[in-house]
Amino acid sequence: MLAKLKEIGPGALVAAAFIGPGTVTTATIAGSSYGYTLLWAILFSIIATYILQEMTARLGLIGGMGLGEAIRHKIQHPILRYFAIFLVLSAILIGNAAYEAGNITGAVLGIDHFAVGLPFNPLILVIGGLTFGILFLGKYVLIERFLILLVSWMGLVFLIAAIAVRPNLMAIISGLFLPKLPDNSLLMVVGLIGTTVVPYNLFLHAASVQERWNHPSQLPHARWDLFFSILLGGLITMAILTTAAATTQGKNIQNTNDLASGLAPLLGNWSTWFLTLGFFTAGLSSAITAPLAAAFATSEILGWKKDLQSFKFRIVWMLVLTTGLLFSCWGFQPIQVITFAQIANGLLLPIIATFLLWIMNDVKIMGLQVNSAKHNWMGGLIIIITLLLGMKGIYAAKIWF
Repeated sequence: MLAKLKEIGPGALVAAAFIGPGTVTTATIAGSSYGYTLLWAILFSIIATYILQEMTARLGLIGGMGLGEAIRHKIQHPILRYFAIFLVLSAILIGNAAYEAGNITGAVLGIDHFAVGLPFNPLILVIGGLTFGILFLGKYVLIERFLILLVSWMGLVFLIAAIAVRPNLMAIISGLFLPKLPDNSLLMVVGLIGTTVVPYNLFLHAASVQERWNHPSQLPHARWDLFFSILLGGLITMAILTTAAATTQGKNIQNTNDLASGLAPLLGNWSTWFLTLGFFTAGLSSAITAPLAAAFATSEILGWKKDLQSFKFRIVWMLVLTTGLLFSCWGFQPIQVITFAQIANGLLLPIIATFLLWIMNDVKIMGLQVNSAKHNWMGGLIIIITLLLGMKGIYAAKIWF
């Protein structure tokens, strides 16, 4: 088993990316508002994430390409190619900048006493500086190991909390396998799926697989890594929802103090710090992956060399990180930034997933590892569901074009 755990790598980056402040917030509010009934949405998200990310693992190892590179290779018509490049660049850069702002602001939720007399929380700059330093070193192995450490810590903290509150096991089983939609819960379902099935992870994973492995025979290792990491990430999200359902159900959650109050009987005065640590870890892990994914996607779609230490690669992630820092320091409310990022996710995911499905059926790229009918059926179903949910989320947010 220890040898298996040593294979964990790129999949942990995927988990670190989707377990951000948005996930912690959304899962907590879902549990406090609807109890255990929306656990099925997280289960669907885990399955959908694995199906799509398994395709990117095959693309990276078998096709030898990142997703952005494959899109550029696949679309030969100049006008259509420029349109695809514009779509990916604008969506990834804007979307990831929004995610980055949400990650950074979410990471310092509940630590506002440092900001006394200041226009913004100075810990925002600490998060930005730490993220900058890790990315600037340009060593993939270091980034991977640091994120594995953060995901492991989040798993330990949130899973222990879920077990300690002694949740209703029958209610958990019912919530997982008997899908229900309580009144006014559809947008919460959109949020739970939108915080897990993250489009930029499709670019991040295909590229990171190539950094970790270099031969098609290693595909089983990539699949195991992905299965374990996404399952752990999904269990963490379920643990957050379960803890909230067992301790805060029926309460009106407005801020981190409200979130922590449900844990007070268990942790006493440590409850606020416990939740603050969860937000901090989640925010930091996602703050690293969002700029990294944007740099990989931009380098691939523009045909640049994917070198973590190159000037062009660094300029892209610096742009995303700086934009996120500026929005955070400007005083935008975290919930507004996170909501905007989720709307961007709703727009982008079905488009990028459609590109991926198209590429995975190209024999010239994938050889014998092209999608089977089962892969296409499941991928198509995910695209339809996420498209409908994304449109519903956009409509509900009253965004009109």
